[in-house]
Amino acid sequence: MSLGGGGGGQLQQLAEEIQALEEEIETLEAEIEDLQDEKLEVDEAIEAIETLDTGETVQVPLGGGAYLRAEIQDIDEVIVSLGGGYAAERDQDDATVTLENKKDTLDDRIEDIRSEIAEIESESEQLEQKAQQMQQQQMQQQMAQMQQQQDEGDDE
Repeated sequence: MSLGGGGGGQLQQLAEEIQALEEEIETLEAEIEDLQDEKLEVDEAIEAIETLDTGETVQVPLGGGAYLRAEIQDIDEVIVSLGGGYAAERDQDDATVTLENKKDTLDDRIEDIRSEIAEIESESEQLEQKAQQMQQQQMQQQMAQMQQQQDEGDDE
């Protein structure tokens, strides 16, 4: 029985685990990008709420790239999403506070994901080191086998 053969399966398994971890990191990085986009939208909403006044004209997106001009009737009647499909009417200041809280929640989630990525990267590095050690052991075993075969050939 060759010792090198069994290690090949373990190396393959390690390579698959490393690949899965890399894919998980990519997924988490995409999630961070989505959260950062959402955070940017919240920033833009806060800026709009803070700078607009009653009676001003704004463009309201209808979807599909279509907009409608509308006049703000009362800046202290801002409808803010609370999450989970719920929304509430807030005055200008409370709407800003609600959105700032949402931004803080997004920041916390981004930090959590970054920590998760760091843990996964650490695990991946450990697996890569283990794979390198296994490869070195296999090469040493192969060299020893070749040397042994050569010695046996010299003895004949």
